[in-house]
Amino acid sequence: MAPALVLLLAFLIGVVCGLRSLTAPAVVAWAAHRGWIQLNYARLHFLGSTAAVAVFTLFAAVELVADQLPAAPSRTAPPGLIARIVLGALSGAAIAVSGMQSIAFGAVLGAAGGVAGAFGGYQMRTRMVKALKIPDFVIATLEDAVAIGAGFFIVSRF
Repeated sequence: MAPALVLLLAFLIGVVCGLRSLTAPAVVAWAAHRGWIQLNYARLHFLGSTAAVAVFTLFAAVELVADQLPAAPSRTAPPGLIARIVLGALSGAAIAVSGMQSIAFGAVLGAAGGVAGAFGGYQMRTRMVKALKIPDFVIATLEDAVAIGAGFFIVSRF
């Protein structure tokens, strides 16, 4: 795979993380566990373990439910944004390593994607709710589907 494509995918998995912070690492963990991406010789090989798959999948499912609640914190507030940066970096690093690119560059791109996804997703969601005059949970559910679908699309490119 071309290095530029691998690095683009590292950024895009970060964008997915910006939309839903735990969806990206859950998808990456599943991909590593199923052998879709190879992390055998990387420090990130733990992502392919059954424990990592279980933990990230459980947390991602909880996040999908919690995001629908009216009291859900903003993704652009410091705790949510920091989580998106860190988990975007983790996911981007795994994608980069699986494509035989720099782990550090993948982490930076994943973190940048996390920031872009957080702010872009927030703007898109609030504007769509206002423009379409529909309940927020409808757009949130659509955003969930986009994040999950995009995540699996990205990891299936290898």
